[in-house]
Order: sequence, then structure tokens, then C-alpha cells
Amino acid sequence: MATPNIKFGTSGWRAIIGEDLTISSMRRVSHAVADHVNENREYGYKGEEYLLNLRKAGKPAPKTARIIIGYDTRYLSEDFAKNVAEALAAESITAVISDTEAPTPVVAWEVMRNHASGGVMITASHNPPHYNGFKWTPYWGGPALQEITNDLEARVQGLTIAEVEKHIPFDHGVTAGIIKVEDFHANYFKQLDTLLDLASIKKAGLKIAADSVNGAARTYLRPVLEKAGARVIGLREERDVLFGGHAPDTNEENLKGLRDTVLKNKLNLGLACDGDADRFGIIDSDGTWISPNLVLGLVLEHLVKNRGLKGKFARSVMTSHFADAIARHHGLEVRETAVGFKHIGNLLRTGQYLLGGEESGGLSIMNHVPEKDGILACLLIAEMVAYERKPLKKILADLYKRVGNFVNSRVNLKLDRNLNMDVLVERLRVNPPLNLAGASVWRIDHTDGFKFIMKDGSWLGLRPSGTEPLVRIYAEAPTAQKTAALNEAGKKIMTGKF
Repeated sequence: MATPNIKFGTSGWRAIIGEDLTISSMRRVSHAVADHVNENREYGYKGEEYLLNLRKAGKPAPKTARIIIGYDTRYLSEDFAKNVAEALAAESITAVISDTEAPTPVVAWEVMRNHASGGVMITASHNPPHYNGFKWTPYWGGPALQEITNDLEARVQGLTIAEVEKHIPFDHGVTAGIIKVEDFHANYFKQLDTLLDLASIKKAGLKIAADSVNGAARTYLRPVLEKAGARVIGLREERDVLFGGHAPDTNEENLKGLRDTVLKNKLNLGLACDGDADRFGIIDSDGTWISPNLVLGLVLEHLVKNRGLKGKFARSVMTSHFADAIARHHGLEVRETAVGFKHIGNLLRTGQYLLGGEESGGLSIMNHVPEKDGILACLLIAEMVAYERKPLKKILADLYKRVGNFVNSRVNLKLDRNLNMDVLVERLRVNPPLNLAGASVWRIDHTDGFKFIMKDGSWLGLRPSGTEPLVRIYAEAPTAQKTAALNEAGKKIMTGKF
């Protein structure tokens, strides 16, 4: 039997159910994780930092590794999760599995709260319904860095069939106490209480629609809003493994029902999370979808202005500079990273960063998990509206007057398969354009792809995919007209017509 092609991307390993992703391949990657943890538990991967923190807290290092397991609402997710637990138990690792679907940030919090060796999340996030996946969260509660996923991939290849098939039946593991089934809700809600001023939401009498897009937020998003005293209409809270025929995303297209509900019922907000609730979607009172780029700036403004918090701000390289301008206005330092929340999470771990986020809809804050948390993002926006007592568009208009306009766009451009991506990239590297949309290029950033920056702050980002003939084109400028012109320039560059 051939070893499946298990490759970790920016946020775990994802594959089509029944093809590369099977019970056997899940067990294979689970045993690779077990080997990784057992070999490095007390030193190296587990880290002296971890042991030092335990000593400071007066706690002994755990004698048995402990791994948290969560899963989303996708087809076979709970079965895959149980098989992960069976494989870990056979490696003498205590597996703590959620008793129902759990969001990715909830699993991350359980990892931190339990001082666990790590966590496994069975999810393909916002991928189409026929996908599922395996995400490994190290002990610090954030996405695994590349050196860790490289190690897991190498271990996967070295396992024999006999090693892969080794497992303890789930019920036997539960009886023996090496598999524990727990409810994760209460501990996560307590953590949110420490981060938020939930009383402000009740005081403002907010009326909100909460859309779980048939995903793992279905027992978290509406309940925590109701607990905060909001009047809430819940949408798509039933389990549907096909997600209504759509990918469980929080883009504008997939939130039309949420928009209609907000308008019909004259609500203050529409809030949504994607399939594993690590990303957010925001609808304003007039039905406008607020892009994640703008949400980052809004949250930063709220944390500093209304909550009086301070710290650095981190964002990925293709994210809007809107929040940068807000950070500068408040005297905060800004740090730019490569694409992928693992880079932002690594900065959040230091405790120096107030907020970290990216344009694809993920953020987290200081004193919380260094992992994307869509539920937290939704609550922070609700809290801001409660404080400001006005719609998001009005808050944004005030911010634009203070820090300037930022109009951004992102387009996924499919290229002709006959075009050689490596040749295109090399041409850009050797002979980059020095004038775009009538303006001279001031600086070129190679952090992740190509980012052409003009002196007025406008920029064009080109980030080719490494797995398919597709390039993502990002553009930002003070006006919609100039943003569109930059976007067109990007298309011409990537089709060889520039």
C-alpha cells in the first residue's frame, strides 16, 4: 500500500475525503504526532520555556503526554477524531476529546489551559464540503511552524503498516481513562469573560443575527451573545455536512441570508463564523459586508480608544495598511509578516502584541490564544458598536477623516496552464515593473510574493500559488479608481501582457 501524500499547508493538512484522506491516513498522521510528542516531550519541542512555566506555577511536568482533540461539522469529522484518539491512546498518550463539535480557537484554548502537549483539530476550515483535514496545534496554542510540520511529514513517511494500524478501541480507551470525553464550552466562555466587556452589549440593547454557516460555531456564537444580553436571531445552526452546497466561508456571497435578516429585522449587526470558527464575517446595520481588512482597523481602534489597551500590531504582508495608519495615530509599532497566521501567532506568543490579523479574516489579541478566533472577533465588533452607539459605516467614516482612505481589493486570477509559473516569477524578479497605473514604484517587498509600493502608500501585491496555475492579486489605494487601475496592471503583468 502506497504511503498517502500528506503535506501540511499554511494551516494543516487538507485533502478530499475518501481519496488521500481516510481512516488509515488519519491514523498515520496521528502516530507521527505521537512519535513527535513522545520523543520531544520534556525537552526540545516541549521546550524549557514550558517546563519553566510549570515550575513557576508550582506544577510538576506531566508524566503522560496529553493531547486535546476537536472536530468540526464536516462529514465523518467525529469518526476521524475518535480514530485519532484511538491511535494516540495506543501510544500511551491521554486523549481529551470534545463531546461535540468544537471551534479551532476553543481547541487552542484547551491546549493552553491544560498545559497539554498539543491539540488536534479535524477540519478543512472554509474548504468545499468534500474536503476534511488535520490541524496540529503545538503546546503554545497557535498554528505549528514549518519546522514542526516538516518533522511530522518526515515521520509519516517512516511509519510501517503495523505501526499505523496500532490503536485502542475508543470505548476501551474511555473505560481505561486514557481517552477522556469533555465539554469545552464553559472554560472557553470563562476565557472570553476575561477579555471582553460583555456587560456593554447588554447595556446597549444590541439586536444581532448570528450565522454559524452550519459549522462548529453553532453551539458557541449565539449562546455567548445571548449570555452577554443581546437579542439574537440564529441562522444555519443545524448540522449540514454539505453546508447548503457552498464552502462554509464568511465572504460576502455566502452571507446574503445574514444580510437579508439584518435588513428585514432592522438589527444592529450580523455576525458570522466559518466552518471551524477561526474566521469572521461582519454585516453592518444597513446590510453592508465589512471586509476583514477594515475589521482589523476597527478592532484596533476600539481596543486602544475605548478599552485603553496598548501594544504592538502585527499583520501579514498582503493585508491593508488601514490598521497601520490607526496604529501610527495611537503611537503603536507595526510589524509585517509573511502570509499565514502561524507567523502572526508566533509574535502574539511574546505577549507584546495587542492585536494580530490578516486580510483573509483571522485575528486574535493579547492574553488569548495565538490562533485565529472568529468568535472573539465577532464579539469585539459587537462590543465596539455597544461603546460607540453608531453603525460601523459611521465609525469608519470618522476614521477615514482622521487617517485617510484605504480602498482595497483581492482577485484570484487563474492563469493559462500553458504559462510557466516559475518563468513568470523569475521574470518579475529580474525585470520588475517600475511604473504602475501612472505612478513610479518606490519599493518592492519580497517577504511573500511581490509587493510593489508607491510613494503615496498605494500598492500592488502579486502572490503566485505554489500548487496550481493561480495568482492572487491584491491592490490598495486612496480611491476605488486607482485601486481598479492597479488591479488591472496586476492582471496584465501575470498574463504577460504588461
